[in-house]
Amino acid sequence: MIVVRRPFWVGDCFAGIALMVLMGFVVGASLALASPHAPHGMVTVDGVTVPEIGPMPTQVPTPPTNLSYAEKVELGKQLYFDTRLSKNNSVSCAFCHNPGTGFADARQFSIGAFGTAGGRQAPTVYNTGFIPLQFWDGRAGSLEEQAIGPIHNPIEMAEEHRTVVPKIGKIPGYQKQFQLIFGGGASLQHIAEAIAAFERTIVSQNSAFDKHAMGEAGAMNEAAVRGLALFRGKARCILCHNGPNFTDNKFHNLGVPQVGPTKEDLGRYLVSRAEKDKGAFKTPTLRSVVETGPYMHDGVFKTLEEVIDFFDAGGGSNPNLSPLIKPLALSSEEKGDLIEFLKALTGAPLKVTVPKLPK
Repeated sequence: MIVVRRPFWVGDCFAGIALMVLMGFVVGASLALASPHAPHGMVTVDGVTVPEIGPMPTQVPTPPTNLSYAEKVELGKQLYFDTRLSKNNSVSCAFCHNPGTGFADARQFSIGAFGTAGGRQAPTVYNTGFIPLQFWDGRAGSLEEQAIGPIHNPIEMAEEHRTVVPKIGKIPGYQKQFQLIFGGGASLQHIAEAIAAFERTIVSQNSAFDKHAMGEAGAMNEAAVRGLALFRGKARCILCHNGPNFTDNKFHNLGVPQVGPTKEDLGRYLVSRAEKDKGAFKTPTLRSVVETGPYMHDGVFKTLEEVIDFFDAGGGSNPNLSPLIKPLALSSEEKGDLIEFLKALTGAPLKVTVPKLPK
């Protein structure tokens, strides 16, 4: 049995919508805005206005083409843990996005089906249902599209459409489930839809910060409260890590040192072909961030302390460095307070049992 984070669900979607509407009022009451002239629900730091941080919504957006229900989620959970999606039956989704390590990979670079290491750190699955573009470079426009990518990637699962679908489709237990859920046999799209349905249940929320933002006295310790003020002010973290999911869902070049097998990773540029996107990578969520190290797209930093030192120094040297990055002149005490606040973003625990797979 593996301890991870549990989403708190509200069955009535109108309750979720109501919470999102009220969220701005609650956050506005419990958090002092950096600028009194910013629009409601927004915060301004050094002349830049961004969405305010706040509690996570209780309803994960679900596409109308892939409605979620228990049987589909259970099938997706089985497929998520099934190594038979890989060429040599050696790795599964959970191999690189491990529930025991924050649905991320504790290794700097994940190892594929044939022992080959990739060039990027496997990001967490936490709250990916709230993120419009997947992968560090945003090349996938949905969780369904993302689920297919690693199956075909030659240095990940190394499988092919023409072989993986028959392999999964001939398993009697899966045959029954695909027929029940999709009204037909296995297909690559159905595999992806089931995995995505499961991944949308992986939500980090109901953290100490959420409770604090909703007005619960003493939910965060004094150091975390000071860290929150720094996060929204002097430390400038909120300029990129904003909104309830603590990400602007955009791509920035931070001058992160490039390490690993890739000599120069151009990031978002490989998708957009825009010069400004060279070396830019997606802003990750900070939800349950203490669980998901190492950090950055290439896992170059092992600890959050290293990450904060990097930003305190003004990032790295790069001609496309984001203009949002500036030296911060943080004291050691302020850095400690920021760490305490980041700890307060850890969501409520849940129990995930590795499913029994059909033979």
